[in-house]
Amino acid sequence: MKIQKIALLLSFLIFNQLFSQREFVFFGSYNWNKGAEAVYVYELDTETGKLTKVTSSSDVINPGYITVSNDGKYVYASSDAKTPNYGTVSSFAFDLDKKSLTFLNQQKTGGENPVYVNVDKTGKWLINVTYNQPTISVFPLLENGKIDSIAQHFKFTEGSGVNPTRQEKAHTHSAVFTPNYKTVLFADLGADKILQYPFDTNQKQPLIDSKSSFINTKPGSGPRHITFSKDGKIAYSIEELAGMISVYDFSENKLKEIQRIATHPDKIKDGFESSDVHISPDGKFLYATNRGIENNIAIFKVLNDGKLESIGYQKTGGKHPRTFAIDETGKFIIVTNVNSQDVTVFRRNLETGMLKKVGKPVKINHPTCVKIKMY
Repeated sequence: MKIQKIALLLSFLIFNQLFSQREFVFFGSYNWNKGAEAVYVYELDTETGKLTKVTSSSDVINPGYITVSNDGKYVYASSDAKTPNYGTVSSFAFDLDKKSLTFLNQQKTGGENPVYVNVDKTGKWLINVTYNQPTISVFPLLENGKIDSIAQHFKFTEGSGVNPTRQEKAHTHSAVFTPNYKTVLFADLGADKILQYPFDTNQKQPLIDSKSSFINTKPGSGPRHITFSKDGKIAYSIEELAGMISVYDFSENKLKEIQRIATHPDKIKDGFESSDVHISPDGKFLYATNRGIENNIAIFKVLNDGKLESIGYQKTGGKHPRTFAIDETGKFIIVTNVNSQDVTVFRRNLETGMLKKVGKPVKINHPTCVKIKMY
């Protein structure tokens, strides 16, 4: 009987080891020179929230934003950010078994200061936007994960906003797919616009420019990042300059504003610098980061009609929280604090949406972006 119990226990442990899912966390950073660590990989303990370093790469400069392919094999970065008159996109292969991150190749973006990169669900296309010289670029992806030369390139020479220091011209800041991957929305912080392009992965030029459109956002709002409800019927745009979230009905494949709500308490009148926005995997809560004088996470309850109700704030414990990510179990939020050069992990209360800090901050050199992938 004892032998049978031991055999069953060993079988369970082996099965659990082979088939339990693991989560890996990818960070970009401002390293400012080749030879310093730029892209980091950590493993997230999904019970405790502890981050353990796995590997890193020092092959690129200033990856301001990163993304991971749907199969988890490749990492893509908007590299050479904040480099005058220059910008690139870079690719890496992540080997889970070897726990290695290998630089593959790099392509020029045709614009200055790349700030956002995204990959379609088929793994065939990479989309990048640049901020200082506002552009959208689309790159084919090869089967080995490398980035091919530009297939489409849009440069925006017109457009401005009411804020003379931040909106002197267009500033494309993000490229977000709808959940069905048939449309891409681009937030233009400088011109107070959200651009909308149909996307066809089977075309040689997948963004259908002839059917593109846009909406004007509130003057001086500065739309930055966008996220969608899981069914794609509601879109949420965080506005950096106004410190607001605009909620849009997207059920008919066009943006119709239904709510605009502040990411900060009424007593704060300026210096918002709102940055990132995401919805919990269960769709019940939305989170938004504020930099500037706040350095916090605003927490909202998502109501039945998709509108938001503010329910609280959580200090990030660092300075300048540029991006954050929610892990796929929904239990943890990980925040990158660029200026204090650290990463903070919070445990989510799945019922209330509230956050509680886990452990000590992890020191990373000017972390710019975080993505989490389950394997």
